[in-house]
Amino acid sequence: MLSDSGHSKTPFLDLKLAYQELKAEFDSAYGRVMQSGRYILGEEVEAFEAEFAAYCEAKCCVSVGNGLEALYLILKAFGIGVGDHVLVPANTYIATWLAVSHTGAKPVPVEPCLATYNIDANSLEGALTPQTRAIIAVHLYGQPADMDRNLQFARHHGLRVIEDACQAHGARFRGTRVGSLSDAAGFSFYPTKNLGAFGDGGAVVTNDVSLAERIRALRNYGSSSKYFNEVRGYNSRLDSLQAAFLRVRLQHLDDWNLRRQTFAQLYLKELCRTQNCVLPAVPAGVEPVWHQFVIRHRERNRLRDHLTNRGIGTEIHYPIPPHLSEAYSDHAFRGGGLKKAEELANTILSLPMNPHLQPDQVQHVSQAVMEFVD
Repeated sequence: MLSDSGHSKTPFLDLKLAYQELKAEFDSAYGRVMQSGRYILGEEVEAFEAEFAAYCEAKCCVSVGNGLEALYLILKAFGIGVGDHVLVPANTYIATWLAVSHTGAKPVPVEPCLATYNIDANSLEGALTPQTRAIIAVHLYGQPADMDRNLQFARHHGLRVIEDACQAHGARFRGTRVGSLSDAAGFSFYPTKNLGAFGDGGAVVTNDVSLAERIRALRNYGSSSKYFNEVRGYNSRLDSLQAAFLRVRLQHLDDWNLRRQTFAQLYLKELCRTQNCVLPAVPAGVEPVWHQFVIRHRERNRLRDHLTNRGIGTEIHYPIPPHLSEAYSDHAFRGGGLKKAEELANTILSLPMNPHLQPDQVQHVSQAVMEFVD
C-alpha cells in the first residue's frame, strides 16, 4: 500500500495483525470460555494468574481491571493515603500519578535521566520529604529502571518500592524479570502492550503472600468469600474471556519480544550513523523489551511531519508531562520546574515498534529519519 506521496505505508501499529497470526488459538480460547458459562474470575483467571506469576518469577499474581487500578490497589494495600508522599517519575504516563492521587497521597515528581528516560536515582534525595512512604519506579517504554539504586535508596530510608511495569512485560534487570524486583508491581494488559488483551485488564505481581491476599479481597468488594465483606473494597476484576486470550498471548510473549529486540537493534544499527538525533541508551545488565522505540530530535514536529508524508506512522509518548497537565494545575512542586521532563516532552518521537513489523519497514523508517536529520 502507498501513501499519498507515493511511498509505501508503515503504520505505527496495526492491532489486527496479532489476531490474524494466532487466530486459531484465540478462536479456540473464545469458544472454551463461552461454553463454560463462567465469565468473571473463575478457572481461566486462576490459570492465567498462576502462569503469569511463574513467568514473572514471582510467588503471586492477582488480576484486576486495568493497570491504573493495579497500582492504586498496591498503594491502598500498603496503607498509603492522605498525608503521605510518593516519589514518582516526572516523565511518565499520567496513570502513575493518578494512582497516587486517588489514594489521597501526594505524588512528588523526580526528574528523569535523559539517556534512558527513566527516573534518575541521583535526584531521589532532593525529592525526599518526612512524609515520603514509597517510590514508584516506572520501566518506561519497556526498559527497566535502575532498580539497584532505587532499592538501595528506599531501604536506607524505610520506603516501599513499587514497579510500574505496565510497559515492560518480560523485561529483565540483571537477569531477573521485572515484577519480582520490588515489594510489588503493577501491570497493564491494554491492547497495545507487549502482553495485551482485547480489552482492558491488569495485574499485581508480588512475592508478598499477605499483600496478595489483601489485594485479592480489595478487588472484589472487600470480600474473600461471597457476601462476607471484611473491608470497603472495589470492583476491579479481570473477566474470563480476557484471561483466556492473555493465556494464548503469554505463550508467544518471549518470541514476540525477541522480534521487538531484533527490530530495535536494526534501528540502532541504522540510526547510529547520524549525529543529529539522540537514540535510547541501554545500560549494562538491562534487557529491555522495547514497548516503544523512542528517539529525540530538536525539531521533532517537523521530523514527524516528514515521516507522515512518507507514509510512516509515529506517536509522541508523551507530549504533556503530568505536572503541566490541567489535572495537576493546582499541584505545588518542590524546587520549581521540571526542566528535563519538559525537554523530553518537546523532543521525543516514537517510531513504529511491534512484533509484526518487517525488516524492510524498519529500514524504510530509518532511511526516512536520516534523510531528514542529515
